[in-house]
Amino acid sequence: MTSAPADPQTPSGYPTADARPPRLEIRNLRRFFDGRAVVDDVSLQIEAGQVMCLLGPSGCGKSTTLRMIAGVEMQDSGEIYVDGKLICDTVFRVPPERREIGLIFQDFALFPHLSVADNVAFGLKGSKDEKRARVQELLSKVSLAQYIDEFPHQLSGGEQQRVALARALAPKPRIMLMDEPFSGLDNRLRDGIRDETLALLKEEDAAVLLVTHEPEEAMRMADEIALMRAGKIVQQGAPYNVYTRPADRAAVSFFSDTNVLRSEVNGALAQTPFGQFLAPGLPDGTEVDIVFRPQHVKIDFDRNGRGPNPTATDGVAARGVVQRARFLGNESLVEFRMDFDGCVLKATVPNVFLPEAGRVMWLTVRRDRCFVFPTGG
Repeated sequence: MTSAPADPQTPSGYPTADARPPRLEIRNLRRFFDGRAVVDDVSLQIEAGQVMCLLGPSGCGKSTTLRMIAGVEMQDSGEIYVDGKLICDTVFRVPPERREIGLIFQDFALFPHLSVADNVAFGLKGSKDEKRARVQELLSKVSLAQYIDEFPHQLSGGEQQRVALARALAPKPRIMLMDEPFSGLDNRLRDGIRDETLALLKEEDAAVLLVTHEPEEAMRMADEIALMRAGKIVQQGAPYNVYTRPADRAAVSFFSDTNVLRSEVNGALAQTPFGQFLAPGLPDGTEVDIVFRPQHVKIDFDRNGRGPNPTATDGVAARGVVQRARFLGNESLVEFRMDFDGCVLKATVPNVFLPEAGRVMWLTVRRDRCFVFPTGG
């Protein structure tokens, strides 16, 4: 291992010596396997106390990014900084155990032969009394103080997850990396444990990078979401912005079911059976997909062969026939076969709404909840 570059505390990119750098910064990370870029030019900044979710489908490079930050895998190019100090590039490398980074994986990785106390204390430095005090402090925070002398096999999955969290936080890491940590938990437990985990992580003021393939989890936990696909970050921002201002059609579809209409641009407008949609900046003749979510479809009743009058908010109504309706617990999903081209569109309605198959109804679409993208974009 070679020596670090001169003055790593003030890498280029920070405007003044007094500016506070991010707790974690990765710049232009790349990792190749068999000539294929699994992680391709990924850059992120995470502040102390901030939760960033790296969200994307399986195989998109999320876990590989996490392993490079942890130091268990080496990048092919790019740099990693902690509090403005270089910890790894392709020449200089701080060993994993000296990075002050905590890790939590989906299998918890508790030592079965050690008690809860010894699991949490594993890797702690200091006297026996100091270690015991830190263990007791953390177990109290995760409501497991009464299990301090039990063994992992005596705990439920949710309790084991909280022990793993306490163990990762015990050395007071500056950064916490979490790889699908809740995927093995029962759905009934998951929300409560996620909320408890988030509260504790915020209290400890660590910068958190959470890897998940579940949009709901990212929306629930993240201050910022970095949406990843095929090794690249395709969009980054606050959950509300990523959800309501998607970068492309695939980004819309990743968060929810979608309906899609096809059209062609003429005079910056795309004509559809639901009326015209704005398509600014796209040349005439461009084929476009008009994408909207089922919850933004309005359903109205047939009035002797007529639907509701057109409005600026909802556009023109189009006629469809109910194919089937299902109650999903907190909403109903209704599928329609549309008259204009025989396509099937989905609508969701709060509570119970189960019209019989074959019923004629009219649909409108919220104009401000539709996204227009070039076809294939």
